Amino acid sequence: MLALSQDMNQNRPAEAREHVRRFHELFFTLSPDKSAIQHNIDRALILADKSVYNYYSDFVEKGYYNRIIAGNITQVVKVDSVVCDFNNYPYSAKTYAKEMIIRQSNVTERSLITICRLTNASRSDDNPNGFIIEGLTILENKDIQTVKR
Repeated sequence: MLALSQDMNQNRPAEAREHVRRFHELFFTLSPDKSAIQHNIDRALILADKSVYNYYSDFVEKGYYNRIIAGNITQVVKVDSVVCDFNNYPYSAKTYAKEMIIRQSNVTERSLITICRLTNASRSDDNPNGFIIEGLTILENKDIQTVKR
């Protein structure tokens, strides 16, 4: 029993990074399909607190998702790295990612940097790593380059 407990604690940093990576993939990867967007957003919201819901509400209010659908745009996020500090609880995490916004005429590459805190939560089928993202803040979301197709 003790060995199993120690193994679980040793995996916690990897689980934290995977939780943050999965959240970013669900929340920021979008296809031009309303039901697919809503499905992924709903799954992402389970992994996080109200700070993420506030971003989602803001995007809805500004018509971001409607423009994705109307423009037949695909947005793909690839997480480059997740840097976590496990010395203090709640744990802090900083995520570095690239967004590819794919349109019929061009592809825009964007830099995405976010910070958040991670708190322990109950494990479930919907949250297998047992964390909640709190206080998500988008620090940077800017164009790097646009390439014609």
